Amino acid sequence: MFNALMIASGIAWTLTYLLIIRQGYREQTYGMPVAALAANLSWEFIFAIVHPHGVPQVVVNWVWLTFDLAIGWQVLRHGPREWGWPRSHFIALFAAALATAFPAVLLVTYEFAEFDRMSGAYAAFGQNLMMSILFVNMYRERGARGQTPWIAAGKLLGTLCASAAFYSFTSLGASPLMLFLYGSILLFDSVYLGLVAGVLPMPTRQAELCPRCSSPTQPESRDVTVSAIE
Repeated sequence: MFNALMIASGIAWTLTYLLIIRQGYREQTYGMPVAALAANLSWEFIFAIVHPHGVPQVVVNWVWLTFDLAIGWQVLRHGPREWGWPRSHFIALFAAALATAFPAVLLVTYEFAEFDRMSGAYAAFGQNLMMSILFVNMYRERGARGQTPWIAAGKLLGTLCASAAFYSFTSLGASPLMLFLYGSILLFDSVYLGLVAGVLPMPTRQAELCPRCSSPTQPESRDVTVSAIE
C-alpha cells in the first residue's frame, strides 16, 4: 500500500509538472517559484543520482528531474523579463539558489541519517512546505499568471498521497515534526487552491485601501508671498 500511495503521489506531481510547463508555454512565463525550483532540482538530482532510491521511486525521481529541467528552462527564459532584471543578474541569482539548495538538502539528509526507503523525507516535506507558501506568495504578486486550479489541485493531491503513505506505513510518519509538516502543507495548499480557483478572495493591499499609506507623509509645501507695503 505504501508503494501504491507513492505511485499515486508521483502521478499527481508529474501531471502537475506537465500542467506547469503547458501553462508556462501558453502564457510565455514560468509557473514555479525560483527558490522552490532550486530545491526541487537539488532533491531530485540527489535521490536520482547521488543517493538513488529503489524502484519505483527512483523512476519517479528521474521523471520529475526531467520535467523540472524543462521548468528551469522556462524560468531562465522568462524570469529576467518577469523580474525586470538583466539576464546576467537573474542567471547569477538562480545559480546562487541552486548552490544553496543542493548542500542544504544533502546536509539535512545526512543530519537525519536517512538512507533507507524514507531517505530525503524530512528535506522533501520541509521544502514542500516552503513551496506551498511560495506558491501563495507568487499568486499574490502575479495573480493567476502561469497558474491554474488544476496545478494547485495536483500539488495538493500529490502531497496528500505522500503524507498518507508516510503517516501510515513508516516509522517516522507520526513524529511531531512530520505531523506538523503534513498539516501545514495541507493548509497552505488548500489556501492556494482556493485563491487560484476564485473561492477565496485575495485580501486588498493596504496601498489600494489608502494610497497615501504606502509612501512617507510629506510636509505640506507653503507658498510664502512677500507683499510690498505701499
